Amino acid sequence: MIIRDLNKIIGTDMDVTGPGWTSRRLLLAGDGMGFSLHDTLIHVGQELHLHYTNHLEAVYCIEGKGRITDKGTGKVTDLRPGIVYALNEHDDHMIEADEEMRMVCVFNPPVTGTEVHDETGAYPAAPADA
Repeated sequence: MIIRDLNKIIGTDMDVTGPGWTSRRLLLAGDGMGFSLHDTLIHVGQELHLHYTNHLEAVYCIEGKGRITDKGTGKVTDLRPGIVYALNEHDDHMIEADEEMRMVCVFNPPVTGTEVHDETGAYPAAPADA
């Protein structure tokens, strides 16, 4: 059984920050679960272009407000607590935060823990041994 406390992750190497976001990685590839689990903050006023070409992601908004734009279709969906979205087709998207948003994110394949977005908005492909 794996037990983690978010309060003990903050400030460690499992607390990763990039431009406009902070991701507290609760479960990682090394945990052997087949997915990774993140408690992520999208900071107020941010517009993040993300395109996970190597991962599928499901996101559940638990705090804050903003919107997601599907870059392929132009469709805009408001995000607020209780909304979930799944990037089941490696969807190219933009996230905008009107208030700081707190999201619970699941990635498949799991991330190893140190990933940050590249210039395309993707995380690198998972290593073969992950």
